[in-house]
Amino acid sequence: MITSPTGQADDRAMKSLITAIFMVLLAMPAAAQVRIEISGGQAGALPIAIVPFQVQDTDAGDDAAKAEAPTRDIAGIIRDNLFRSGLFAPLDPDNHLSEPGRFEQVRFQNWRALGADTVVIGRITPLDGDAYRVRYELLDAYAGERITGQRFRVTAAGLRNLAHTISDQVFEALIGRPGGFNTRIAYVEESGTGDERSYRLVVAEADGHRPQTILTSAEPILSPDWSPDGERVAYVSFESQRRSQIYVQNVATGEREVVAEFAGLNSAPAWSPDGERLAVTLSRDGNPDVYIIDADGDAEPQPVTRHFGIDTEPAWSPDGETLYFTSNRGGAPQIYRRPVSGGEAERVTFEGNYNASASVSPNGRFLAFAHQRGEDFRIAVIDLDDDIMRVLTDGPLDESPSFSASSSMIAYTRDTGDSTELATVSVFGRIQGQLTPFENTVREPDWGPLPAAD
Repeated sequence: MITSPTGQADDRAMKSLITAIFMVLLAMPAAAQVRIEISGGQAGALPIAIVPFQVQDTDAGDDAAKAEAPTRDIAGIIRDNLFRSGLFAPLDPDNHLSEPGRFEQVRFQNWRALGADTVVIGRITPLDGDAYRVRYELLDAYAGERITGQRFRVTAAGLRNLAHTISDQVFEALIGRPGGFNTRIAYVEESGTGDERSYRLVVAEADGHRPQTILTSAEPILSPDWSPDGERVAYVSFESQRRSQIYVQNVATGEREVVAEFAGLNSAPAWSPDGERLAVTLSRDGNPDVYIIDADGDAEPQPVTRHFGIDTEPAWSPDGETLYFTSNRGGAPQIYRRPVSGGEAERVTFEGNYNASASVSPNGRFLAFAHQRGEDFRIAVIDLDDDIMRVLTDGPLDESPSFSASSSMIAYTRDTGDSTELATVSVFGRIQGQLTPFENTVREPDWGPLPAAD
């Protein structure tokens, strides 16, 4: 979302055209879609036990002690990942009757008695230097059989990524599609006040851990969006004479270039699925409309919308044939879609007087957005197959939804009273969780794609 739907934006941003536009949007009158409000946890979540990985006996002496903490961390990360997806109901480790590390140590009747359908076990062996050998197995508690498993060799620094990789493999083995836990989230972090305010573009693991700042600025940074290859991020910066410009930056090297610096507004970049184009909002011809530009910024922008209303916040369908966007053309901010090849814009949201910041799931089934109900702003989702809307979060100020690569989770920001933090919610039920704690206000998360196959 380009600014907060409440209009509570940074003082500098309030002076910019982008904030003025959204203040106009908020002043518009309200607009009606079947709504289901989720209550309680996810019905039908798969019961699973993730057993703390067993320390393998070794001749390395004290190395066994060094392995103890990582074994607990691996199981805990896997447990948290699967729980947040909303598709799994991990057993409380305190209720485990044993902690097996090998298939032959597993008493399947005990796990069935606890209600587990599947069990994840593993073991870790310290090797010379900073290396570990890790083996895991996913077991069917009712058939008493091994479903999948793998052995890895990693350094201590690679143990967290390995936990995400195992989470992905378990998810895919049981659900049938990639889990997306070994991905990254980009977001904007704000700190300080007044003239000392600072903005940072940050990239972190999907659970919020190990953040890395890739850009720092004294002026606002907005709307980060990952390229499909996971190598670049497009974003809006006001660092050039406090005018909005759209940049594309290589995350690994830090190299970046301006791809849109037209007169007026340059905002809301969204990568096309092929990674060759960006849908953006420009006001070069006076009114904010959606355009398509080349990712290198060389070609002339091609208009997608031409309307007296304000059209902004584009989002691509996974097949690259449709653009969703926010518009007040009907009297209040609502989400519309239009074929990229041309045709009439079609309204998508009807329930509530404010729906904005569309995010389309990678599988193309769901549309998430910020939804106003009364005084509260919440994250809602529409199943595009049946046009049913569900409200997923509690508010009072939830915004900027972004789908995970698995299409099963949504990252968003929520108000804590003192600041704003990142959180996740399951598409399939109200399984909400805070990511790693943040010291400063964070905004506008964008969940990155699956890592490229080796």
